[in-house]
Amino acid sequence: MKNNLGPVTIGTIIRSKLKERRHTVVWFAEQLGCSRTNVYKIFAKPSIDTEELFKISRILDFDFFKAYSEKLSCRNE
Repeated sequence: MKNNLGPVTIGTIIRSKLKERRHTVVWFAEQLGCSRTNVYKIFAKPSIDTEELFKISRILDFDFFKAYSEKLSCRNE
């Protein structure tokens, strides 16, 4: 996944979906049971642990694993 600004990371996708859902970083931190600082660290991550991604997927009601699946599909074509 690339745009004109370079590669799109999973953290960027999570941040975008959070904004799309119109939730705040404070709300997201509460749902994850962590600090706002840790949420911003998640946004900066180029990759993420599967358990953490699963939890985030449930919280934001979005399949973030799909981003990785699509990347695999593009590579296999």
